[in-house]
Amino acid sequence: MGIVLPLFLLSISFNYVGNRNLVLADESLIQLQCRNAEVPSTCIRCVESDPRGQSADKVTIAAIVISCISDSAETLSGNMSALIGPREDGGVKRALRNCVEGFSKAKADLTKATNMLENKDYDETNSLVNKALHQEIYCKQNLSEYHISYPSMDYDMTIYEELTDAAMRIVDRF
Repeated sequence: MGIVLPLFLLSISFNYVGNRNLVLADESLIQLQCRNAEVPSTCIRCVESDPRGQSADKVTIAAIVISCISDSAETLSGNMSALIGPREDGGVKRALRNCVEGFSKAKADLTKATNMLENKDYDETNSLVNKALHQEIYCKQNLSEYHISYPSMDYDMTIYEELTDAAMRIVDRF
């Protein structure tokens, strides 16, 4: 008993040190994969926010970024749905509904993109992520026609664009 406890504690301390180094290695891989993005910090925040990021390879990092884009599309869609009120004029309602529908299509495209990524069809992955980006661009153009702008929505759309850029640049290097 006297020898077993110190050996157990020693194995825990080595195990902890080993995991700490593993996380540092993963952080460097995250940095490496995100560094070519237009805004690397957005990519890094996304990957580090996902539990899979701690042990991710480069394909998993791309999948995490695509997942963040999908989450962003869902948030934008929900926020725009909430803006559609009974007092809005027809053009504003139509623009917001088109955005909601566009982000719904984007989520479907991003789900397909993740499947293509898993199947190692990287050209199709990027094509689908690009298609999801075009939904956001179209939405932004519609909103600007009606002078619809909210700081938080503008910020979320910027993050969406930064993440799509990051995903495509990561996948381009496979």
